[in-house]
Amino acid sequence: MTDSTPLSSAGDRHFDGLAEKFAGSLYGGPRGELRLILLDELLPRLLDLDRQPLLDVGGGLGQLSAWFARRGHPVTLLEPAGDMLDQAREALDGLPVSFVQAPLQALSDHAPGPWQLIACHAVLEWLSDPRAAFATLAEGLAPGGQLSLMVFNRDALRMSNVVKGNLQKALDDRLEGTGKRQRLTPISPLSHAQVVAWSRECGLSIRGVAGIRVFHDYLRQPPASEDDWQRLVALERRYCQAEPHWRLGRYLLYTLTKDEPTNEERAP
Repeated sequence: MTDSTPLSSAGDRHFDGLAEKFAGSLYGGPRGELRLILLDELLPRLLDLDRQPLLDVGGGLGQLSAWFARRGHPVTLLEPAGDMLDQAREALDGLPVSFVQAPLQALSDHAPGPWQLIACHAVLEWLSDPRAAFATLAEGLAPGGQLSLMVFNRDALRMSNVVKGNLQKALDDRLEGTGKRQRLTPISPLSHAQVVAWSRECGLSIRGVAGIRVFHDYLRQPPASEDDWQRLVALERRYCQAEPHWRLGRYLLYTLTKDEPTNEERAP
């Protein structure tokens, strides 16, 4: 892959050959550390976990798969980028994780389920048709099943542009990345309103929501000391589910459940 062709034939932003850049930009440094700190606290709070099998869709380098596998969940990691999958295999060696190289759109062919537990974190925003992908995830859930969904927040991206002084860009609502360079700006950042609407369309209910990094990404200067870092972490923990702060998290984290069929729907 060259720098000028990072889009798949379907128009999705993919990461073949970019595993190292992806790891450094999204998980290296304080941003990634804070994201994992908050997930460690929020996932047990938002999900009913009983060591059930997990499908990790777009699992990348395997950080989320590792979190679940170390807590007794058999994990299937679905990821289209071969170099990411290779690194995940190495990092997760010895854990109960199986690996499938396939995109989200091929879920029904490679990992059809139905699944009681699916995780899809920071994937939809890189797809040209996130609405269709959302429907695919919903189809893979068993009735009563849980979907842990994390998406890049369009409203937070607007706020970030304003803070940086990109006022005309914010006014024009030109927030999406083009996907044609190696900058990691999502091509399809999503709003809370979209997730609400798509959930209704697909028979899913929003059981919980939280903001990931509701303060950190707007700081003019990074924390100057370890004490300041700990204060920031405490603020993020305190307000990640509080109105109105969660709405401006850089990511929005949801627990969605698939509605059980009604008696009329069960009847032949």
